[in-house]
Amino acid sequence: MLEATSRFETNEGQKYLVQLCKHFAHKIEVEHAGDRGELRFSCGTGFLLASAEGLSIRVRSPDDRSLGETKAVIESHLLRFAFREPSGPLLWTPAA
Repeated sequence: MLEATSRFETNEGQKYLVQLCKHFAHKIEVEHAGDRGELRFSCGTGFLLASAEGLSIRVRSPDDRSLGETKAVIESHLLRFAFREPSGPLLWTPAA
């Protein structure tokens, strides 16, 4: 499995975690408890962790194409929900 991580700096990490989990729960299997969320897409899984400083994201997929797709779907929705935040594309780092 391949993994990548990113972080979205915001004071609204919990808000965006809840928003992403509720949005995707209509389409895919989602687990949400407190400051954590898990999004299970057909292309991979996203793990979210909210804090007072932001939203940490880790994605896991079986191959490069699926990893790119998982990153793209989470990132596009997060940036759409956070349109009032000063942000650009997320910086993704391959996980060790």
